[in-house]
Amino acid sequence: MTTLADRDWRLVPEENCPGPTQMALDEVAAETAAAGGPRTVRVYRWTPSTLSAGYRQSPDSIDWEYCENEGVTVTRRQTGGGGIYHDHDGDISYSIIAPADELPGNLMESYELLCKPVLDAFQRMGVDAAFAESEHDAIYHPACYLRAINPAHDILAGGQKISGNAQYRQREAIIQHGSLSYAVQPERHLAVFDGADVDAEQFRKRVTSIREQTGIDREVAVEHLEDALGEWADADVGQWTDGELDRAREIAEQKYDSSAWNRDRTDPLA
Repeated sequence: MTTLADRDWRLVPEENCPGPTQMALDEVAAETAAAGGPRTVRVYRWTPSTLSAGYRQSPDSIDWEYCENEGVTVTRRQTGGGGIYHDHDGDISYSIIAPADELPGNLMESYELLCKPVLDAFQRMGVDAAFAESEHDAIYHPACYLRAINPAHDILAGGQKISGNAQYRQREAIIQHGSLSYAVQPERHLAVFDGADVDAEQFRKRVTSIREQTGIDREVAVEHLEDALGEWADADVGQWTDGELDRAREIAEQKYDSSAWNRDRTDPLA
């Protein structure tokens, strides 16, 4: 439990949505928190599988034809870093959203605070995970899981990356979202990038997964993450309001599902 636990928090349990909608819901939760509504912790599943490109990532690094043929959605995140292939079955994602003035202004302190429930969740799963103790060189820059390891926000298990986490400020709120690797899908993860000069073996040496570490079912891992987030924030189980869902659909359609945002990094709502 954190010093933030005396605030009004809701836990939105895992939900299946397309990538553009998931990113839009983060923005909507930020608007709600900034307007005095509940802060949000949430777990979500990308349906269908999605490549989330980093904010500054070149569209030329993406194999758009492969993604279209394989039914992989492409959307651009607000956060930086490389692209992440969020497999429908192999990825577990979460977000924590709260007003900016309630969180540490120092980035390192903020990551340390907001990653506490993530590390707690890994412990509950039986995964011996911790922040990286030192930097690791990049293997393939366009892919987030193969970029240089950053001790500030990358979580390793047995020396291999198992979770990446990122933050951004939106409408006077802080959004931290992250990806937990449940099952490694190296061939598909690499195939979404155009001309990737690494192979599956190199990927497996850098990246591990919850299933490899413990063998637990995905549903059990999700439950542990939800419990850890909920207890950390002392959150009540909640849901989106109709107004929030309408707003998310609007943002998803106009921004996160648009060519202007995904290919040109031009925000249609700015």
